[in-house]
Amino acid sequence: MSSGQIPKHRGFRGWFYFRMGWSTYFAFIFAAINTLTVTFYLAIEKYPTLEFIFPTFIHYVGIVSCIGVPMLILIGYVHFKRTAARRAEIDVAYETNPYVARTLVNTQILLSLNFKLTEIVLKLSTDQKLTKEEITEIQKLQTELSDFVTERTLQNKMDLAFFKKIEKRASG
Repeated sequence: MSSGQIPKHRGFRGWFYFRMGWSTYFAFIFAAINTLTVTFYLAIEKYPTLEFIFPTFIHYVGIVSCIGVPMLILIGYVHFKRTAARRAEIDVAYETNPYVARTLVNTQILLSLNFKLTEIVLKLSTDQKLTKEEITEIQKLQTELSDFVTERTLQNKMDLAFFKKIEKRASG
């Protein structure tokens, strides 16, 4: 394996794919069938009023699906678009996954550098010279980023600290 490559860990990757398949597909389908079956045979069959609305298991599945699927879509939409729950999930993923943090920080660094470079290019393209302060600011930025990139690892959480520092600068 060449340097820079991430080891495959086939066993853990297989375990991850198994869990995703189980929880996303099998367990979901199994739980839906189980819930429909249990509720029909333990609740609907015991009450004649409900048996009038749901005369057979197929009717029950059809009616519950027609009501339940749109309702669950709405609940999913609200979860993702209208509540703070999704934001909290993303925050936790960012805080606990160094690869996500690294991508976010790298993107922020690239945006800052591109912004600074376009300032310089615009100034130079109008035949203006950079001031000593601007050159010092660029050198300081270069040193800060070089030190950061050299010192950070996926384990030492410097990406998270760096991003919090950037957020503080932007908001303050």
